[in-house]
Formats: sequence, structure tokens, C-alpha cells
Amino acid sequence: MRSFQQKRRWRSLLESWPVLILCGILLLMFAWSVLSFFGKMRTARENRALAEAKVAELTAKKAKLSSDIEKLKTDEGKEEIFRENFGLAKAGEGLTVIVEDKNNKSNTENNDNDRWYSFLFFWNWLD
Repeated sequence: MRSFQQKRRWRSLLESWPVLILCGILLLMFAWSVLSFFGKMRTARENRALAEAKVAELTAKKAKLSSDIEKLKTDEGKEEIFRENFGLAKAGEGLTVIVEDKNNKSNTENNDNDRWYSFLFFWNWLD
């Protein structure tokens, strides 16, 4: 009988309101930590995707730079780089430069000034 009373005492202690409230609080804390872990896991996944994209970008850049280095080892590659970057030309080659006339106003500016309500705009009075 004594054994039964001791079991009943433990059972009544475990089923009491303070113990149940404590277990509920512990359960909520556990659930909160699991949810925050999922948030951190999502952030880590996003960071990993960004890092993989950066690695792919750097790999492509490395391949391009390697091909440029190989290109510079040939005479044709050197000539192409000099022509692009420094505007050099071979002997006997000519260069054509196209320059716009700065004094010629465009038609849109003339049309804006020719409208009947152009006197209303203050900035037209400044010209």
C-alpha cells in the first residue's frame, strides 16, 4: 500500500498546475528556438546561393582574364589591344573623326520656343 501511495504522490505532483505551467513554458521556449533555427537556416541558404553566384561570376571572370592573357601573348592580340586602348594605327591608315556642330540647335528646342504659350514659362525669359 505504501508503494501505491508513493506513486500516487508523484503522479499528483506531476499533474499539478505549477508543473504543467512549467512544462508549457518549456514547450513554448523549445518551439520558439525551433522557429528561430528555421529562420537562420533560411538565411544561411540565401547566403549560400549568393556565395555560389559570386563564385560562378569570379570563375567566368577568371576564364575571360586567362583568355585575354593568352591573347596578349600573340602579336595580333597585342595589336588589337593597342588599337582599342590607345587609338594607334598602322602606317598608311587614316582616321576619321565625326564632330557634332555645337552651334546648331535641335528642332525640338525650336518647337518649344515657337509655341503660343511659351511666354508663360519663366525659364524662357532667361534666354
